[in-house]
Amino acid sequence: MRACAILSTGLLLAITVSARAADPAAGLAPGLAGIGFLVGHWSSRVPGAVAETGGTSTGTISFTPEVGGHVLLRRDHVGLLDRSGRAAGGFDILMMIYPEAGTLHADYSDGQHVIHYASALMQPGRSVSFTSAASPGAPTFRLSYTLVGADTLDIAFGMIPPGGSSVRPIATGTAHRDG
Repeated sequence: MRACAILSTGLLLAITVSARAADPAAGLAPGLAGIGFLVGHWSSRVPGAVAETGGTSTGTISFTPEVGGHVLLRRDHVGLLDRSGRAAGGFDILMMIYPEAGTLHADYSDGQHVIHYASALMQPGRSVSFTSAASPGAPTFRLSYTLVGADTLDIAFGMIPPGGSSVRPIATGTAHRDG
């Protein structure tokens, strides 16, 4: 009887641990739980990402909880391909996403550019759209992630030119969750 109780307790613990591992929001602070769908490792291919050559980009993206779940860290490696599919360079990206004063903020850097996203609109568990802080004479950037399937993420990056009101797409693509 005791062996059965130990086995049952162990099985219940294993099921609980498996359920927590399957929940991407597990371990995130409440202010980030609504974007827990981003957590994981993704692979992407973005057509037309190389504006000068008409090529594409491929990449890997990871979103990991950091600092005790109070920060979601995005790390990317982007490989650029020319129109014929040959390597045309690449770059790395870091983006730190965090809640502050009741909204999500993010700081992005690719080594050449820094974008401070000052606000976000979110549909918990489904989408998030970050918008950079407005600055006179400078463009405003928008970065959106939308979960379109359990393991498929649409990504859109665009800008509003100074004095403009509509978003001009810069790059759009799809990422697929790895394993």
